[in-house]
Amino acid sequence: MKAIPTTIPDLLVLEPKVFGDARGFFLESFNARAFRDATGLDEQFVQDNHSRSAQGVLRGLHYQIRQPQGKLVRVVRGTVFDVAVDLRRRSPTFGRWDGVELSEDNHRQLWIPPGFAHGFVVLSASADFLYKTTDYYAPEHERCLSWNDPAVGVEWPLDGEPLLSAKDLLGKSLTECEVFE
Repeated sequence: MKAIPTTIPDLLVLEPKVFGDARGFFLESFNARAFRDATGLDEQFVQDNHSRSAQGVLRGLHYQIRQPQGKLVRVVRGTVFDVAVDLRRRSPTFGRWDGVELSEDNHRQLWIPPGFAHGFVVLSASADFLYKTTDYYAPEHERCLSWNDPAVGVEWPLDGEPLLSAKDLLGKSLTECEVFE
């Protein structure tokens, strides 16, 4: 596994070793020792999630103000543009975002530490999105940063308006939402 830094130091793109031939491919989607060696992190994952979304669906930008979750995310079918926003007030990159394309073809993963809002938009006809979390889902602590807050300025690769859930339509601006100290 190879860790590639992003513009936000704690946010990492991970590339697993892929062994392929005419029959297909094999990769280890997660190996605790390889993750630790590549990132220097010794995370304990407690929950795996799987979502399927249609083209144009935008999910996020979600976070849990208590029981914050680190997330290791990947796509096993389709393509998404994945985004993380630093919501750690004391961080030098507070309010900044970075994004990466994740797809079934590039096999890339993104490590999103606790203290970040996270979301993605589906670029292919549909996408299956898998992620591991370092804490359990706690709906009472879930918050949503507005996907289109101009103060954050995420440059989503959209063709028209995204499809949003009712919850995501109520996302708050960076100045209104709860952030991490």
